[in-house]
Amino acid sequence: MSRECKEENQKSNQTEITNLKKTVNPTQVDPELQGEVPGQTDEEPETEEKKELPPPTPEELKQLREQATKAEEYYDRLQRQVAEADNLRKRLAKEKQEAIRYANESLIVELLPTIDNFEMAINAAQKSGDNSIDSLKTGIEMIYTQIKRTLEEIGVTEIDATGQTFDPSQHEAMSRIKTSKAEEGTVLEQTRKGYRLRDRLLRAASVVVAIAPDEAQEETEQQP
Repeated sequence: MSRECKEENQKSNQTEITNLKKTVNPTQVDPELQGEVPGQTDEEPETEEKKELPPPTPEELKQLREQATKAEEYYDRLQRQVAEADNLRKRLAKEKQEAIRYANESLIVELLPTIDNFEMAINAAQKSGDNSIDSLKTGIEMIYTQIKRTLEEIGVTEIDATGQTFDPSQHEAMSRIKTSKAEEGTVLEQTRKGYRLRDRLLRAASVVVAIAPDEAQEETEQQP
């Protein structure tokens, strides 16, 4: 066989071997593309920069100015209201102190004429002759009547306990007496008058209370 024929046979054998390798390993990557992987690139992904807010539009600026103006107006109004409330609190506190200090002013005004009558009665008794006692007695009765009338006008009433059933909310028992002339618990005598200011008790009436006659002994218990 000639040399040329041998060279041709070798070439054909090499071609067959190459085709055979491609058939056995079809996924083999071309050496020129070995460094490349689908979906990957040599470049690093770019980082997202923070997005800056766009400048406000003229309409938005107008709204912001209007809101700032309203906020100032509300703040000024709030300051005025706080100042007014503080002044009101101080005025009420002052009025309360004055009301406490001069609470009895109206009562004193009502009693001034009574003092005048006392003075006139004393002067009349000093200047009169034989009838000085009678004049003084008349003047005292007039003053007493005037005081009672003044107290009634401001709502003060007497507690008349004589003959009434003993009431611990209105009466103060100073002693007890055994008797058959009245039922047990009846007020026999009032030793000191009690007074009420409208519905409020000012002073309880001091009384003597009856007890049943069939008890051990008659007793009179005087409280200290």
